[in-house]
Amino acid sequence: MPSPRTRPATVLLLASALAVVGLGPAATPAAAATVPVGAGSYSDTRPAGTSGPTTNTGTPVTPKVTAAARNRPVPTNDWWSSLAFQRYGDNPYSTPMYGHPLTYQATAGGLDVGYPTTPVITGDGRQYEFAHKRDLTIGLTGLNSPDTKADHWSDWTVTPYWSDGTRTLRTTIGHGSPFVYAKGSGGNAQITTAGAPTVFADQGNVLGITVAGHHYALFAPTGSDWNVSGSTVTAGLGGKDYFSVAVLPSTGALATFKKYAYSFVTDSKVTWNYSGGTVRATYTLTTEAKEGSERGTLQALYRHQWLHTTDALTSYTYVSPRGTMKVRESTSFTTTQKAAAVLPALPKSGGVDTARLRGYLNDVVNASDPFSGAVDTYWTGKALGRLAQLVPVADQIGETGIRDRMLNLMKGRLQDWFTAGGANEFSYDQAWKTLTGYPASYGSDTELNDHHFHYGYYVYAAAIIAQYDPSWAADSAWGGMVKTLVRDTANPSRTDSAFPFLRGFDVYAGHGWASGHQGFAAGNNQESSSESTNLSAALVLWGSATGDTSLRDLGAFLLTTESESIAQYWFDADEQVFPSSFGHDTAGMVWGSGAAYSTWWTANPEEIHGINVLPVTGGSLHLGGEKAAIRRNIAEMERENGGPAVEWRDLLWEFESFADPASAKAKWDASNGNYTPEEGESKAHTYHWINTLAAVGAPDATVTGDIPTSAVFTKGTTRTYVAHNHGSSARTVTFSDGKTLSVPARSTATSTGSGSTDPDPDPDPEPPTGDTFQLRAGGVLTTATGGTAGSDTIPSANGANHDGTPYQPLVYEVRGVNGTLTSGGQTSFRLQVDAGTAVGLGQQARVSYDFTGDGTFDRTETYHYFATDPVTGWEEYTGARGLKSATGSLSNLRGGTVRLEVWSAIGNGASKLQTGTDKSVVVIPYS
Repeated sequence: MPSPRTRPATVLLLASALAVVGLGPAATPAAAATVPVGAGSYSDTRPAGTSGPTTNTGTPVTPKVTAAARNRPVPTNDWWSSLAFQRYGDNPYSTPMYGHPLTYQATAGGLDVGYPTTPVITGDGRQYEFAHKRDLTIGLTGLNSPDTKADHWSDWTVTPYWSDGTRTLRTTIGHGSPFVYAKGSGGNAQITTAGAPTVFADQGNVLGITVAGHHYALFAPTGSDWNVSGSTVTAGLGGKDYFSVAVLPSTGALATFKKYAYSFVTDSKVTWNYSGGTVRATYTLTTEAKEGSERGTLQALYRHQWLHTTDALTSYTYVSPRGTMKVRESTSFTTTQKAAAVLPALPKSGGVDTARLRGYLNDVVNASDPFSGAVDTYWTGKALGRLAQLVPVADQIGETGIRDRMLNLMKGRLQDWFTAGGANEFSYDQAWKTLTGYPASYGSDTELNDHHFHYGYYVYAAAIIAQYDPSWAADSAWGGMVKTLVRDTANPSRTDSAFPFLRGFDVYAGHGWASGHQGFAAGNNQESSSESTNLSAALVLWGSATGDTSLRDLGAFLLTTESESIAQYWFDADEQVFPSSFGHDTAGMVWGSGAAYSTWWTANPEEIHGINVLPVTGGSLHLGGEKAAIRRNIAEMERENGGPAVEWRDLLWEFESFADPASAKAKWDASNGNYTPEEGESKAHTYHWINTLAAVGAPDATVTGDIPTSAVFTKGTTRTYVAHNHGSSARTVTFSDGKTLSVPARSTATSTGSGSTDPDPDPDPEPPTGDTFQLRAGGVLTTATGGTAGSDTIPSANGANHDGTPYQPLVYEVRGVNGTLTSGGQTSFRLQVDAGTAVGLGQQARVSYDFTGDGTFDRTETYHYFATDPVTGWEEYTGARGLKSATGSLSNLRGGTVRLEVWSAIGNGASKLQTGTDKSVVVIPYS
């Protein structure tokens, strides 16, 4: 959040609100200042005395776009937003933009391009930066444009535009793109380098140069010729209007990049799907062949993407602030992840004393001001969130009176904000196509900052109300206003003329951005990743409570995607992202250029560590997937703090409980409740949270249910299965380990079962010992024995031949493996498979080894498929079928990864793979 987090001493009182039922295009605002939406309303003009988007000196600004883009909603809060939002009056071009692997900055003469590969540690060791540094400028001879505008954009690409009246230039740039695609008129193509380039290849219209140690390829139309004169490289376009530039991973890659140099990217689009506990997302580029017929391309995947794809990747890699990027030779790729769990509240348990909890609940509901004086959007949201967490808790212990009083408090405050004309309301800005709440705070008005942070609390509170009072959430009542907030922050529609697509979320970067203008040398930033996921979890709950599965699934996609990005880029869960010179285990803020151990408002270690935890809710359970990182995080906080937390102790106890519930409870018990809660917390919630997890165990991310509102907790050898059914009829929830749970309508149900034999279950265990790994449901390989027998479904080959190429494979993996290669040893496996009565099916296996855990698989072994018979019953598929192919050679494992993939090579039906027994195992040749 690009502004301080302390409670403001004074806040202007403003007036107005916003509307339009549903998520379709908005109606044209009426001439009147108030537009009704169901029972609510918003204003189409700002309240008197207030501000909308301005420069840093207070001058009002409108979007800096071309005439072709004038009627499109501008996606503020993006990696390139400074192209459209002129925050600094003396810079009509842009600030540095971090596309990765390339960086960019628009100037009068064209587009400055860099490829930063060496981190710089700044701020007394508290920040690492791969800062933009110009290697070259892409332009036209004589170009001197008075400004740069945004001409076109799609999900993660953008086209800046320059014109000086004689010359016109457009360049298309994007996340993951090693290419810059240029179209120009009125001059020759001109590349100006930061120093005299070294030419390593000259093929006439294709030129390979090295600048500042980085290799670039320049591609002009066929028949053209590049001319090098000092630091200026030019080429006539021969009546054409296109050329391109690429950063190469090596000089030897020139031929591959030449193949795609004239396949210009024109569009980028992500699609997502939630089904049965799994989120799949496909990222697709659309291209246009400027020469020849090639329509393919190259794109570099971030770590959070390549960790979750089975699509083939090349050997090419790039350096980035997010760790290694890996290159795919295709126009699309798909990621597959277990969905992040969301619950309205932790389940009822025997660890909570009802009388004590009742007392804490009464302290909240009987306070003289349950909203603690909040008047602006952010602090009102925090107060709504505090109450929302307690409603299901009160309901659990039968305190319906307290529950309903809290619901009425929330309804009253939301309805006040959802009605135009009072001291607080929402106002729609026609120029910027945005909804702003007044009184505003932290630049949510003048800089369009943080809308996803602020409004996430409102949507979350509304979702809890909808759980208990569906009529309140109807579009004809107050649901229309809730959906309008969603449209402003997380609009899933690309055709909505009133709001941009996913304003606060960068689909390729995998996380949100806080700044509306992106006007910083370090790019955009996001501090509180947890307040970003608070909105995503709210969408899951709101969609589930109102029967809107499209919004529910959007929330599942956003939350699941961002949870991996948070693990990697804020908490460095695999210790593969932060430079070794950074010296920290967590980041308070992520920037386009890197990350910082800091916040906007304080250097207090407790708040640096806590800002990416709050608010702790049933949507925070994804944090429990990386327990080793949590332990490192808490240990660092205590080192930096000179001891345990004091100021934000409740948040940090709750955070610790995701990994070590008993330790967190010991700290709670020692306090005896004598502390001041963080502003969004309450003793009632913290007591319930910590004591519940101490009773049922930490979240177990290895097992998922087939609805988003389900979760699993493990303590010792016992798993607790939890699911909330928002529907009007009972349903059965099936978990990935085979457990089923019957859940009554509009209720939460729990059940227990046998789980891990590890007395301290942990998705990040100590490196396993032994050479035999059992398959466990949820994609786990483990040396533990005594599992519960179950099975996973191998998807059908759908009648196609996938012999040798994984197709929708089941993936089982273990990380952190150490082992010395046994001389002459070979991989072996035995897998129990069953095709039932289906005819003509064949299952295939691939075993891969990443020797150092760096994410690159050094050895891959693909085995001949096994043809199952059409008789119900388990059959054994073993490594004796023999190798079909293999790459690389076996070597010692040092913190390595072993992966098994199983898929249908042939056939037109699904089959089963046994899990949880010693009859389905992989044996590796290591001691």
